[in-house]
Amino acid sequence: MGALVNYRTEKGVAVLTLNDPPVNAYSHEMLKELDACILEARFDNDVHVIVLTGHGEKFFSAGANINMLREADTTFKYYFCLHANETITRLEQTPKLCIAAVNGHCVGGGLEIALACDMRIARGGEFQFGLPEVALGVLPGTGGTQRLARLVGKARAIELMVEGAKMNAQRAVDLGVVNKVWQAESNDEFMRMVIDYAHGFCPPSGAAMAVGRIKRSVQGGLEMSLEQGLAFERELQAELFASSDAKEGLAAYGEKRKAQFRGR
Repeated sequence: MGALVNYRTEKGVAVLTLNDPPVNAYSHEMLKELDACILEARFDNDVHVIVLTGHGEKFFSAGANINMLREADTTFKYYFCLHANETITRLEQTPKLCIAAVNGHCVGGGLEIALACDMRIARGGEFQFGLPEVALGVLPGTGGTQRLARLVGKARAIELMVEGAKMNAQRAVDLGVVNKVWQAESNDEFMRMVIDYAHGFCPPSGAAMAVGRIKRSVQGGLEMSLEQGLAFERELQAELFASSDAKEGLAAYGEKRKAQFRGR
């Protein structure tokens, strides 16, 4: 994979690292590499969880490269936002759990990427979260207005975005933007904690296929009516009932032993 997004796997977990120091701001080139990495993880049957993080000790991502946007023409900006939306939506629609390991400041488009992940785990510290695009005279244009509102509600989302408010990790947890905050001495220690956590959703101990379908049922179902969402849920459940993992899980329960899942 290219140098702007590093890709590696570790025992069922694919780790994607945004790598453009100092702030890991993204360009069209980075998004193309991120797109390719997401597809790589999606098609790899041995990958069960995706972890997305930023390079270094200070930034997850500061969002889109402002200098690039300042110099680009209107047509490029439009297609840049369209491709960014398509790339980030791939994370949301991949039936594998996606965890944002937020290892530093996570603002603007950086937070928009994190919002498309299923869970956000932040490293403790004086790191800032927020969607401050209004100060540039624009709105959060890669899903921020839509995903933040779905996460925290309309009124709170509008308040945060029109004020361009920055918040610390604890405030982000209180609002439901972040799931957990973990203290760590270094980024390496933090990443070890997140990857170990991700391994808990991988075979043999984790029912990765069920985890992935739970993710899809929620991410897809909430955009439907309740009746449609319930029908979607039933189809995913039928798929799981036909799996060897479900047979193993039910057998293990009956035999009072720990299930050994295969992700199949």
